[in-house]
Amino acid sequence: MKKKTVAVLMAAVMAMGMMSAVSVQAGVEDKTLIVGFDAEYPPYGYMDEDGEYTGFDLELAQAVCDMEGWTLEKKPINWDSKDMELNSGSIDCIWNGFTMNGREDDYTFSDPYVDNSQVIVVAEDSGIEKLTDLAGKTVGVQAASAALDLLQSEEDGGQKELADTFGALNEFADYNTAFTELQAGALDALAIDIGVAKYQLNSRGKGFKILDETLNTEQYAIGFKKGNDELCDIVNADLQKLADDGTVADLAEKYEIADMVTLKASDETDTTEDNDAEGADAEAADSEEAAE
Repeated sequence: MKKKTVAVLMAAVMAMGMMSAVSVQAGVEDKTLIVGFDAEYPPYGYMDEDGEYTGFDLELAQAVCDMEGWTLEKKPINWDSKDMELNSGSIDCIWNGFTMNGREDDYTFSDPYVDNSQVIVVAEDSGIEKLTDLAGKTVGVQAASAALDLLQSEEDGGQKELADTFGALNEFADYNTAFTELQAGALDALAIDIGVAKYQLNSRGKGFKILDETLNTEQYAIGFKKGNDELCDIVNADLQKLADDGTVADLAEKYEIADMVTLKASDETDTTEDNDAEGADAEAADSEEAAE
């Protein structure tokens, strides 16, 4: 009886180990990378005029798949169900303007590749010029977004104190709907990622502006299921190769976010580090001369 019990326990442990191995190998063994993304989040992921899903992140994901010989499956998801999609294995990663700050314990993240800011967009004729002018106003934000987390956070750098001055904080499934509400006057302002804000303002023409004061600064990274280091490492290595061959820079120019992309070619990074070191040495030498 004891032998039978031990055998059953050993079988269960082996089965759990096999399940764990499969989850870590997702996107590697089956030669398919399933990317979860917000289909209304330009310029990172959206549907173009031809009805095809595209964007900076999706083109970058395609380039990684081309290098590995994988098939890319683009899977639009509701942003507020992204964790369920990832943890269930329905997607292999969240790759779509995904803020890593404050979420480091919940995912295995790639190296950050974009510097982002959360900003406020208002109508040009709104009379709103600074954050304190939002007191009593109706502000829109995307559900389950980094902007919403920020406005609800009481930690250092959080903006709950600011949000408490709003007349209302309304959540939307996507920013296209929110912009329509702002344009109609149903909203006074939007809290939004700066890259998305710039894209929306460029595509919609005049009538909106971004406040000079930002809510915060943060970084984008690709989010994998916690513990899926193997897939993360492969993608990280491929992204560096794509930075080295100029693909990342070309896509950044195409989507007009070159000033935000932090993933640089290795030789460019080395040059920057050398210049920083030389600058530090020069400052030290100047300090010594001044002391003498």
